[in-house]
Formats: sequence, C-alpha cells, structure tokens
Amino acid sequence: MLNVAIIGLGAISPSHIEGYMQFSDKSRIKAFCDITPEKAQQKAKEYNLEVDIVDNYKKLLDRDDIDLVSVCTPPYTHAEVSIALLNSGKHVLVEKPMASSLKECDAMNEAARKSGKQLSIVAQNRFKTEMMSLKKVLETKLMGPIVHTQVDSFWWRGHSYYDLWWRGTWEKEGGGCTLNHAVHHIDIFQWMNGMPSEITAVTSNTSHDNAEIEDLSVAIGRYKNGSLAQITSSVVHHGEEQQLIFQGKNARVSVPWKIKASRSKQNGFPEDDKELTSTIQKVYDTQPNLSHEGHTGQINDVLMAVENNSDVLVNGEQGRKTLELITAIYQSATLQETVKLPLDSDSPFYTREKILKNATYFYEKKNNIQDFEENEITTGGNYK
Repeated sequence: MLNVAIIGLGAISPSHIEGYMQFSDKSRIKAFCDITPEKAQQKAKEYNLEVDIVDNYKKLLDRDDIDLVSVCTPPYTHAEVSIALLNSGKHVLVEKPMASSLKECDAMNEAARKSGKQLSIVAQNRFKTEMMSLKKVLETKLMGPIVHTQVDSFWWRGHSYYDLWWRGTWEKEGGGCTLNHAVHHIDIFQWMNGMPSEITAVTSNTSHDNAEIEDLSVAIGRYKNGSLAQITSSVVHHGEEQQLIFQGKNARVSVPWKIKASRSKQNGFPEDDKELTSTIQKVYDTQPNLSHEGHTGQINDVLMAVENNSDVLVNGEQGRKTLELITAIYQSATLQETVKLPLDSDSPFYTREKILKNATYFYEKKNNIQDFEENEITTGGNYK
C-alpha cells in the first residue's frame, strides 16, 4: 500500500484524487497540500477523505509515511517541488508541463537518477485506447515511411482565462498555448514519430491582450529524411477539434481514427488500395481496450512501476523531449530563425532566466484574481 500526497488542489487535482481512489487496494491518499488550506479542506470534504492538510510542501519532506506525491501546482514551481521530494526519497508524478526550462528538466532527471525514485510526467493522452492503438499501427510500418505529419492542437479559452494570477505570464506559466495546451499533442507527436532535426516557427497573440504569452503558434518540423511535420497550437479555435494525421507513402492513419490507402494508376493518379486498407484496419481493430484511461491509466502505470520496480511509460527523459520541442518553437519564433535539434545549455532559451530575457512579450499581464468561482475545466482529448 502506497501512501499518497497531492500538492496543489486546483482544477486538475480531481483527476488525481479520483485516479488514486480507483486503486484503493494499492494506494491511500494521506495528505493534501495547498497554499490556500481552505481549498484543500473543501476537496477533502467533497471526496469524503480524512487527510492531513498542510500549507507548505516542505512539511511533507521529512514524513516517512508518504511514498508518492502528485505535483499539481503551477508550472514555475514544478522543478523546485519535484527535486525536493525526490531528494527526500519520494516518488513523484508531476503535471504537465514538466518544468519551465530545459535546465530545470535536467536537474529533475538528475535528482531522479540519484534518488532511485520514479519520476513520471503527466501525459494522460498516451493512456487512451485510440492513442495506444494508433501507436501499434504505426509500429507495423505498413504505411511506409512517414512523409508528413499534421498536429492540430486546437483549444478555445475566453479572455478571462488569463485573469488567474499565475496564468498569462512567462515567469509563472512559462509560456502560452504551445506549452500549456499543445504539450499534450506535442508529446504524442514525438512519442509516435520521434524528434525532428529542426524547427521553424511563428507565434502570435490574437485574442488575449491581458496575457504576455502567445495564444497561437504554427511550427514546421523537418526530419533528416525530408519528412515534414506541421504543428498548430491554439486557444482561439472554436470547436476545439484536435487531431494527429500521419501520412505515409502507402497510407494515412490518424486519431480520431481514419484510414486511407492509395496506389498509383498507370498515369500516376490514385486508386483505392483496398487490400492494404483492410490489413491496417485489422491491426487497429485487434488492439485491446485499455482497462484504465487518462489520468487514471497513468496513475495505474506509476503504481505498477513502483510496485514492480519497473519503468514508467512517461519518465523525465520523455518529458524533457516534449519540452525541448516546445522550447525550439519559442526560440525559432522569437529569433526568427530555424533551430537545430537537439538543444543544449547553449540555447538562449535553456534557463528560465534566459527565457524571461529573450521571450516575446505580446501584452502586459493586466488582471490578477486569486481563483474563479466556477472552476470546472475541460481537458480535451475526445478522440472517438
């Protein structure tokens, strides 16, 4: 039985609370921590949990009755909190994005290595049946070499979204829609298709003049074999249609699921390749449904990894790759140049200090409210 603490009882915390409660035979929520204790007390009451309430994560560090901690605080705190927890001998599941800079990612991964504890980065969309099935299909290579990938991370957020005290600033949120919304799809993209060798990008703020950061970005990734990828990150798209499309030489597949295979007529025009379509569809259809999906699926993955001393699906190195792609987008858009990957400590966006100095500030952060009265959120990812 693993004793669990949750730090940060904001809008995403119910996904963690409900996830752990699904596995009461493996885990027990022992403590809530929030700088606003009343918020933690309200969550405990809402879920009928008898937990300790603390107002500072440091009060958890010396407790040997806490084994695993979910970190659900704003992005700028992730590195400090996670490193302290790992150094104190606790396993850590930290919300996306992993951290505010690559330097912080490297420090977190070093702490995980030295402590021997699990560090997992939330990427709940990997734990969807549709995503796992598509991953298996891609691994068959039936589509042939991938020549083009389309990533549409379309979200919509109203003007008041950035009134919350920590949102809309480079210092505390670490970036805009590319970092905090498209992180889901950029993670899936690099997990399924690997890292491109270079990135060219532009960013803009079209609709949120109360935020310093971007609300729209478009990036082109190029692979050494010539394959291209286009990544659109947005919080200005009504309808929030989200998709990933992989175009191979032989066929295209996507999530939401769609398969189309073509072969060439004598004159070069297409005709349906029904045999290949049927073969790929059969692979997809025979993939099993996941027993647990989303945050619950990832929490189960972490619990099993701790229990069996095995690897988690989304470790700190995976989390760093995702942030590396996002950092390259910001660097390219700001400096108006193509950025070569991988990025290292020489990058002008490697540290938080460099990001704050070099980032594009579209508008001044105008409004600062402590919390919203209505705190229900949508997390996207409906890939049916």
